[in-house]
Amino acid sequence: MALTSALFAGLSGLNAHSAKLDIIGNNVANVNTTAFKSSRMLFESLFSQNLGFGTSPSEFRGGVNPKQIGNGVGIAGIQRDFSSAGFTGTGDLRDMAIDGNGFFLVQRAGVNFYTRAGTFRQDSNDNLTTASGEKLLGYAVDDEFNILTGQLVPINIPVGKQTIAEATRNIAIVGNLNKDGDIPTQGSIIDLMGTETLGFSAVGGGFIGSTTLMTAIEDPDLPGTGTPAFAAGQSINFNGATRGGSDLPDETFDITASTTVQDYMDFLAATIGIQTTGSANPDGSTPGVTVDSATGVIRIVSNTGTVNNLVIAPGNMELLDSAGNSLGAPFATDKVASADGESIRTTIVGFDSLGTEVSVNVTMVLDSTPDTGPVWKYFIDSEDDSGAGFALTNGIMTFDTNGQPDPDSSEITLTIDRSDTGADPLLSWTIKLLSDKGNTTSLAASPSNMIGLTIDGLPPGTLQSFAAGEDGVIFGRFSNGAVKTMGQVVLANFTNPAGLIDEGGNLFSTGPNSGPASVAPPGLLGLGSLVSGALELSNVDLGEEFTNMILTSTGYSASSRVIRTADELMQQLLVLGR
Repeated sequence: MALTSALFAGLSGLNAHSAKLDIIGNNVANVNTTAFKSSRMLFESLFSQNLGFGTSPSEFRGGVNPKQIGNGVGIAGIQRDFSSAGFTGTGDLRDMAIDGNGFFLVQRAGVNFYTRAGTFRQDSNDNLTTASGEKLLGYAVDDEFNILTGQLVPINIPVGKQTIAEATRNIAIVGNLNKDGDIPTQGSIIDLMGTETLGFSAVGGGFIGSTTLMTAIEDPDLPGTGTPAFAAGQSINFNGATRGGSDLPDETFDITASTTVQDYMDFLAATIGIQTTGSANPDGSTPGVTVDSATGVIRIVSNTGTVNNLVIAPGNMELLDSAGNSLGAPFATDKVASADGESIRTTIVGFDSLGTEVSVNVTMVLDSTPDTGPVWKYFIDSEDDSGAGFALTNGIMTFDTNGQPDPDSSEITLTIDRSDTGADPLLSWTIKLLSDKGNTTSLAASPSNMIGLTIDGLPPGTLQSFAAGEDGVIFGRFSNGAVKTMGQVVLANFTNPAGLIDEGGNLFSTGPNSGPASVAPPGLLGLGSLVSGALELSNVDLGEEFTNMILTSTGYSASSRVIRTADELMQQLLVLGR
């Protein structure tokens, strides 16, 4: 019966428009869903009844078209619109949006999913996850913060937990060394004697020498008695002495049965920081500590420059018994000369591999002013050096006639011993007088001045925040000012994104018609770039949806009218049979 076909055609219209209304309702409901992609439904006509296939034209009669009656409407397909929507700034750098094609790659229970919603937060294990708990995948970094490509892992950002430190490697010094200062003539000369007028004698007669045992030095207060001034188990506490107005480190010298005068002189040279330069001072004396076997006097000669001037009084060397009780001052001191000459000292504070502060003193002393340009000597020492004494290195620094440092001597390389500190035992520094931040010059400007302008290395710092760049590289900022690479976000792309299967929760999975995922960092393979601190909006167009809603409602009403009309005709037909 023809009316039956009309009924089913109207029913197909009801079903199709009802399904379309479901699509529209879902779009409208997700108008504020992050990165939601709207869908549209397409209609198609169903197969038709063929009342005649038609005929072709002939010599005597024209052609006749087919006679077909449609059987209603069906769903041709549902297409998802993956076009990008606008962004909204959130101010939270953990949020990410994709400017272009591509999907974030996330994982749940070992299964990969894909999403455009970048509402990532950290879980209790510091993994970046979606709002529903899927872990964001990307590239990790090694111990040196280099990105490890090739293996996708959950991105882990331990804010508030990861702490780093960085050893100092390079220091740039800037300033000016006054070339018109006084040329040095001498270093400090201080004599250590048994009395104010005599040197030390040895037990058994004669004056002491470098090989004399400390326990064989005669007590100067009891001459000729053979009474030793020192005994095994005693110690000499060196403290309170100054060099250039700065305190020298406090150190203790232990006396044993085999300790010699040379051992004590070596101790003094190391503690005072006297550096052997390979040549004598201008007055002919050689820097160091020596003993005159003809007089028994121990002589201390410092390096030149006013900042190397020594002040050592008898009370700065105190003899202690084995219990630590004071036995008085064993040496009388006589300062023969004071160190002179234009000089300057600056202290640089850097860091070892554990972030511990390490102080280094850089001393510059004017040596000469030949026609080729000023010549300066440098002396570098550090109380934080774990080796014997704190003198590190010395050398010559030359300048040209314009007061600029000679490039061949503008860098000072030194190694600081950090043994028994837990840090890398060899801390190497390069001190530069030529840098992009400025130079150290030697001009006629008084007084001399010098500072460590730029020093790399970092004290311990804790990860405080992070943000992703356009290329997906995540940078973490630490409390010590360091910025380190923490990982890299990757994106996935598909030959046919519309073939992805919607898994709910803003997640998609690969489908038979999507093609496999192509994974790469943002900016490659047409994946687009990353926008940190923003989220992608829904691409639902409410105006279009409301228009489609009106058309769908009209189509639904019209289909219901067809059913009602067919019903009325069938009722009339039934009346004829009464």
